[in-house]
Amino acid sequence: MFKDLFVTKPVQPAGHVDAGEPVEGSLQGEGNLKRVLTARHLVLLGIGAIIGAGIFVMPGQAAANHAGPAIMLSFVLAGVACAFAGLCYAEFASMIPVSGSAYSYTYATLGEAVAWFVGWSLVLEYLFAASAVAVGWSAYTISLMESVAVMFGSDWKFPALLASAPVTYANGKFAATGALFNLPAVLIVAGVGYLCYIGIRQSATANAVIVAVKVAVILALIGFGAAYVNPENWVPFIPEHEGGDRFGWPGVLRAASIVFFAYIGFDAVSTAAQEAKNPQRDMPIGILGSLVVCTLLYVVVAAVLTGMLPYTELGTAKPVVTALERYPALGWLKFAIEIGAVAGLTSVILVMLMGQPRIFYAMARDGLMPRFFGAVHPRHHTPHKATVVVAVVAAVLAAFFPLGVLGDLVSMGTLLAFATVCVGVLILRRTRPDLQRSFRVPFAPVVCVLGALSCLSLVGFMGWYNWLLLACWTFAGFLIYFGYGYRHSKLRQH
Repeated sequence: MFKDLFVTKPVQPAGHVDAGEPVEGSLQGEGNLKRVLTARHLVLLGIGAIIGAGIFVMPGQAAANHAGPAIMLSFVLAGVACAFAGLCYAEFASMIPVSGSAYSYTYATLGEAVAWFVGWSLVLEYLFAASAVAVGWSAYTISLMESVAVMFGSDWKFPALLASAPVTYANGKFAATGALFNLPAVLIVAGVGYLCYIGIRQSATANAVIVAVKVAVILALIGFGAAYVNPENWVPFIPEHEGGDRFGWPGVLRAASIVFFAYIGFDAVSTAAQEAKNPQRDMPIGILGSLVVCTLLYVVVAAVLTGMLPYTELGTAKPVVTALERYPALGWLKFAIEIGAVAGLTSVILVMLMGQPRIFYAMARDGLMPRFFGAVHPRHHTPHKATVVVAVVAAVLAAFFPLGVLGDLVSMGTLLAFATVCVGVLILRRTRPDLQRSFRVPFAPVVCVLGALSCLSLVGFMGWYNWLLLACWTFAGFLIYFGYGYRHSKLRQH
């Protein structure tokens, strides 16, 4: 039985795939999804996922609690680790253009049990990310509605009972908020879930419009906000270490593990490989193009935010608006940022809710999940049943869980998945050198090893409670695997 746990899925060289072609060409047993996405769609898809919480939510909390102005360094460190993993993803995605992302790649290299672990970790990445971003979306939407009320001369406030989760988490402690649940977060997940249900083309088109809006708003923030930067707010650049992961270099590294949450967009691009018109060419463009653009924007925005306001005051769910509220002359920009943030976070939720059902789709087609999750809508050509389940669970998490806990769990799942992909590239180079690789990782031994080590190092800076939650999550996942997946694996039945 132990040997069976590491059986790998056969990989066939992937032929060129034309638009509309229903057959996979690399891993057997998948077909039915429709190839409609171009390289432009994929780059925008990546930007749609990457730019969102990474600019509008996460930098404030990471700076206020861990890194201070050195949050800029944290973004660079996370970006470097992400670049290593991105190169590995690009090689895999061009070689094995299937839905399933890191799960499918791991199945072909490290075996079924490890693939299950990665697939289950990806649930943390996508499902919890959608929930975490929905919480940030709620904060900006409430702020936007209240700003509109002020414009019309009203002092209306959104009901506090429906504005947040019943508990909050800060400095390692939970505290009651007095709220019942986060209603706006539930509503946005429901709306985006419906959009993902009706079709990939509609979702991608909506994402392209949203990306244009939020990039324009972010550039405005950089351009106008830079005039209000006070360099004294950057001193000290790395605040003195206060113990644990609060400031100093431990804080910078801890913040890097938190903001890594913001880089999962290129991974979401890989889940759409089976719907790309020319995945061998377009997947590397989509993955690496979106990663480069977004990393530059992250660092610049982090510099502007920490320059406009002391880092100690940025630890809110809407740090960009918090910084702009200090400057009445930028009131018009605050309103624009609120619109851009709502749009931007919507696109992140959209991409996450597109990605997770496709992970379940791939796992169900392999027999590791019930066939229910592999169902494809006859008219919309989407994994509709999986989409409904994912949207319902994400809405519940967004309603009742605080942002900090959700964000940390997302980062852990993401980092573990990235590390396995880096190792998988090296293994497949040795075991299947004959496979066609339209994109090859340069200096693969160095890049892959550094990628795996950097991702695992960032996981090491997570708190003990994160490890406890991950252990419980993994235990539950393997109960499902041995209770269902192991016995129903199609690979083992052959």
